[in-house]
Amino acid sequence: MVAPGLIVFTDRRRANRPLDEVVNGALDGGARVFVLREDDLPPAEREDLAERLRAMVEGAGGRLLLEEGPELRKCHNLEDLCAADEAGVEFATLSPIFPTRSKPGYGPPLGLAGLARMALAVPIPVYALGGVDSPARVRDCLDEGAAGVAVMGAVMRAEDPARFVKELLTA
Repeated sequence: MVAPGLIVFTDRRRANRPLDEVVNGALDGGARVFVLREDDLPPAEREDLAERLRAMVEGAGGRLLLEEGPELRKCHNLEDLCAADEAGVEFATLSPIFPTRSKPGYGPPLGLAGLARMALAVPIPVYALGGVDSPARVRDCLDEGAAGVAVMGAVMRAEDPARFVKELLTA
């Protein structure tokens, strides 16, 4: 798979509208890779949601990954990134880069300098996650060596997910 520019993580609890509508809007804006979180759902409900979203996403030529799947690792430091590379994942997220309302408990933000140092230290594509809520921040992350960005809360809360995703991808 060619590395995407944007990965959208789902979180129905933070969404301003039903998750299906948010994902559909993000698809309309150009997002093509989604990661299903929703790990608080009972297994049967999560499986039903995954099937429904997978049909939408794949129907638009995209890909739905499960948060615990083998393609992606969620990393918080260089040691995690090195372990992800050794595990053979397709790509990794590194977080938090900026302060974020979605995951305040993961320690201080790594900042752009931390992103630059760590993203360039491993051969796998590294996606900046955490507080990436504007086109300017997308550009900053790309300038520091990120392969792209991963966004959750800002897309889930967007009044117009299609427009917001389009703005991020344009950056």
